[in-house]
This record gives sequence, structure tokens and C-alpha cells, in this order.
Amino acid sequence: MTGFNHRLVPSLLIRDFNETRVFYEMLGFTVSGQYPEGAEPDWIEMSRDGVTPQFFADAPVGLPGAPMMSGTFYFYPESVEALAEELRGKVKFLWGPEVMPYGMHEFGIYDPNGYLLAFTEPA
Repeated sequence: MTGFNHRLVPSLLIRDFNETRVFYEMLGFTVSGQYPEGAEPDWIEMSRDGVTPQFFADAPVGLPGAPMMSGTFYFYPESVEALAEELRGKVKFLWGPEVMPYGMHEFGIYDPNGYLLAFTEPA
């Protein structure tokens, strides 16, 4: 079987490009792609440490017209505590940082579009 090359790129519907860009820049992401270039974007890609989400404002045919998801995006930073300290006072923590019953040290936040982001590492 052919491998997946260890990469997954979520492409997410958003409410507002500026709000989303500012939020993810606060998390340490930078814009790594935009379409169209030099104009108000229809699509942006942001990157940090090999993690590359893409964001778009107009729902393609067949997708709901508003951002929605029933799951969680898990990120694995070098240090959950260091990242939590970096973000303290800038964003509301939904939980943690704490050691969960399943043995992971983590905290969770929502992005401005309602996507649940968890930052985790083995305890």
C-alpha cells in the first residue's frame, strides 16, 4: 500500500479572513499562500512547524454555508506549558492545561470560527 507522506491539510470554511488570520498569527502561524495575490483573498494558507491549514470564505457546492465541525484538531507542540503561557490572557482556555485521564497533558481553545483546537503532549 502507498503511504500518505505524513501530511494532512485541512481546508476550512471561515467567517472572516482578517479575524482568522490575526488569530492564527497570534498562535505563531504565518500566511504561506493566498489567492488571488494582491487582492482581497478568496483563500489563504497558513503554516507553522509543518502544520498547514487552508481557509476559504465561500462554501463550495455541496458544503454547508457556515463553518461547522463535530471533531477536534489536535496539535502537538514542543511544550504544552510553554505554549499555554504564550497564549495566557490572549485566548479563553476551554480546559487545561491539565493531565487528562487518558494520559495526555493538554489544553483546548476555540478559533474565531468555532473550530475546536487542542494542544497536547504525553504526560
